[in-house]
Amino acid sequence: MSVSVRPSDAIAAEVIERAQAGLVETLRDLIRIQSINPPDPPGGELAAANFIADNLRDAGLEPEVAEPFPGRGSVGARLRGDGTGGEPLLLLSHLDVVPAPPDGWTHDPFAGDVADGYVWGRGAVDMKSTLAMQLAVVRLLADEARAAGRDPASDPVPGLTRDILFAATADEEAGGNAGIGWLVENRPDWIQSAGALTECGAVSLTVGGRRLYPIQVAEKGYAVYRIVVHGAWGHGSMPRPDNAVVLAAQVVTRLAEPGPPRPTKVMARFFEAAAAALPAEQARLLRAAADADPRASETALGALCDPMYARVTRALLRDTISPDVIHAGLKYNVIPGEAEIVVDCRLLPDTTEPAMRDEIVRRLGPELAAVCDIELVIFGAPVESTIDSPLYALLEATVRDHDPEGVPLPGMPPFATDAKHLARLGVPTYGFSPLRLEPEERFLERFHGIDERVGLEALRWGLPVLYDVTRGFCG
Repeated sequence: MSVSVRPSDAIAAEVIERAQAGLVETLRDLIRIQSINPPDPPGGELAAANFIADNLRDAGLEPEVAEPFPGRGSVGARLRGDGTGGEPLLLLSHLDVVPAPPDGWTHDPFAGDVADGYVWGRGAVDMKSTLAMQLAVVRLLADEARAAGRDPASDPVPGLTRDILFAATADEEAGGNAGIGWLVENRPDWIQSAGALTECGAVSLTVGGRRLYPIQVAEKGYAVYRIVVHGAWGHGSMPRPDNAVVLAAQVVTRLAEPGPPRPTKVMARFFEAAAAALPAEQARLLRAAADADPRASETALGALCDPMYARVTRALLRDTISPDVIHAGLKYNVIPGEAEIVVDCRLLPDTTEPAMRDEIVRRLGPELAAVCDIELVIFGAPVESTIDSPLYALLEATVRDHDPEGVPLPGMPPFATDAKHLARLGVPTYGFSPLRLEPEERFLERFHGIDERVGLEALRWGLPVLYDVTRGFCG
């Protein structure tokens, strides 16, 4: 599918400039709302939901705020088409952010500062910038309805054949059960759609002088396990090999060893499409990075990628196990008889939870496994959406329209999104938060990191891209 005329070209320059300025101010306001998850005390997500609801009412819409748990708010709204185009398109975002201790930050993480061409603060990347962009698109369309003498709360927007659903939800950073998970079970009318657009996609990365735009079509699953290691209690003056801390150290060492590369269909497509766009030597290295031989893969990654991209690529080529929490010990002179380890496992699309558990047991070996109890804490299945759809084709075509030198291609992030819950309703979901970045910008390091920030020019580029996809699919 190609887009011969960009819908955004019909918007007056002063209108789009006003929308872009409003997007930035909305993002700054959202950053200042400390919608931290886990909430202590609750209320930040509800404050963010109410802020968005007020913004939507100002645009002439009739949003609804749901608060199924105290302080855990989500907000939804609908723009109407004439009903001839099929099921709606869903613009999905989340309101919550992870904590942001201020140490090491260049700017206050909750000030929403604008400096050096960036908006700074927790949520600037994950994912309040996308939320503000989606809201700006909704406002543009609502304004078009009002300009035509229509009520955007009840009348079709001129030119739309599908409805557009907007939802910003709580709790994504802790699995989504208090947000979109609750909506799936109790208010599917907010989100049931032909397709959804959410975070983590169409953000440029520069490799070999070419801008690549990975569009998320799949995501890894997650399985968090609590492993209780049983040893023997004793006096610290008489060391023993069944000290639970000593055994836990062995567990961590064995689980932290990377497994072999195992390219999935999505990543094989990504590597092939990226290689086709790169010079010959870099293309050779990229194909070698996906080799099932870990030595060949590591050699290629070392020659091709900086450490950040190499780390991401390694995670996308294998199931990963990350031991992240250890609890043990009572006192310096007491040998602990028990230790607890919490591990974060990320599963490729063709890996099941039982297979992941079996891999943990295999790595531990019979002797260590015999002294360990393995408990599943939380699980989210991997997700994959088809690239053989009109919506995905439109995403690629629209990126090309706005960056003819760019290379859109299907991809997968190493982390999870709310797409897992939408899969329960059969809604294909694509990560599409379009940003054209400077080559040196280390975007992936901003997720949950210090100095989270997003470029003003990147947002300026992304707004008309998202508008064109939204109107193109629904028009």
